[in-house]
Amino acid sequence: MTPEDIDHLAALLKTRSGLILGSDKTYLIESRLAPVARREGFANVSALLTALRSKRDEKLMTVVTDAMTTNETFFFRDKAPFDQFKSDVLPALARARINGDIKIWCAACSTGQEPYSLAMLMDEMRMMYPRVNLDILATDISERCLEKAQAGLYTQFEVQRGLPIQMMVKHFEKIDEMWRISPKIRQSVRYKKLNLLDDLRLIGRQDVVYCRNVLIYFDLETKRKVLEQIANLLPDDGYLFLGAAETVLGITDSFKPMQGMRGLYVKNQNSQSSARPLRVGAA
Repeated sequence: MTPEDIDHLAALLKTRSGLILGSDKTYLIESRLAPVARREGFANVSALLTALRSKRDEKLMTVVTDAMTTNETFFFRDKAPFDQFKSDVLPALARARINGDIKIWCAACSTGQEPYSLAMLMDEMRMMYPRVNLDILATDISERCLEKAQAGLYTQFEVQRGLPIQMMVKHFEKIDEMWRISPKIRQSVRYKKLNLLDDLRLIGRQDVVYCRNVLIYFDLETKRKVLEQIANLLPDDGYLFLGAAETVLGITDSFKPMQGMRGLYVKNQNSQSSARPLRVGAA
């Protein structure tokens, strides 16, 4: 791989997805793009990147962006965001929503483990909240991830990561060497392709937003614009979940952390921020 190849790839990824690719990520490029190179008929990753620079191939740009932006996930990842939803967020919103509808957006949902975790959690609490209806929208930039999420089909390794055994027995069925989540849980989540750099008003008002472990890949200005657009989607009593290593401090004053709840934020009513859609140029 030449420096020019890496620079071109970095520019493509930033424009198309917001991802910032550091100069020390050669190993990541090789590991993520080697399967793409083989699948697309290139001798190696270098040949793939050369083709990416030399011709404007929309399909190739899409599959490369897809491969580079796919991130790891697993059921009930980090546990705390689900415990906080169960103990604090859900009870508060259930009291405040007379019609019982609570809208949740899982941004950058990858292969669906996060939204399905919420759906299973709600199923476990159905007796406590018989009138509550969770409207779960899950989005991702990757069509490949969304297809896997909608299929609800996971390997033995994937269902063993973070998923309590009683939930696996209750909500999954074994199909050959794979495990498929029940139709009831699959049907409780809506999936949609969405780039976080787009105008987020397209998804409408939400009560809770899970946007975890994705903003760490963006530069400061992109983080700010995404967070401020999310703030505009939330009502005054809405909630934002970020990853444990993420923060809004020094980025935007649209949110403030909930005391004693790491990773959980509420809207800052004193904020003067005004979110504007982030326009994406052609790569």
